[in-house]
Amino acid sequence: MDARKPRGLPARLAGLRRRFEEWRRTHEARSRIPASLWGSAVKMAGVYGLNRTARALRLDYYALKKRVEQETIVNDSMATIPAAGPKREVVTPFLELVPPLSPGVSECIMELENAAGAKMRVHLKSTASPDLAALSQSFWNSQP
Repeated sequence: MDARKPRGLPARLAGLRRRFEEWRRTHEARSRIPASLWGSAVKMAGVYGLNRTARALRLDYYALKKRVEQETIVNDSMATIPAAGPKREVVTPFLELVPPLSPGVSECIMELENAAGAKMRVHLKSTASPDLAALSQSFWNSQP
C-alpha cells in the first residue's frame, strides 16, 4: 500500500485529491497551481482542517494556511469574495449612531407660582441639568 494515500478520506476530499493528481500529471513540476484548485483546497480546509487537507492534497501546510488566512481576512472585511469561491450576500447588522450631546451651555428659566401666591424662579445655566421634577415637587408640597 502507498504510504502517501491517507485512509478513509471523505468523498469530497478524495475527489479534490483526484483533481490535483490529474493536474499534476498534465503539468510540469514546479508549475503554479491554478486559483480554482487553490480555492477548492481552501474550502476543504475550512471543512476538514488544514493538516488533513494539506496531507491529502500533498500541499505545503503553510502555503495552504496563508491562503486560508487571506480568505478569512477578505471575508471579515466584508469585501468581495474572490472569484474562486461562490458569491455570498453580506448582511450588515443595524447600527444606531446616537449624536453626541452638545458640549455647549444650555440655559433654562422656570417660574412657578402656587395658589397662595408663593413664587419661585429658577434660572439654569449649565451643561448638566438638575432634576427639575424633584425641585418643582418640593415647591408644590411646601407649606407657606
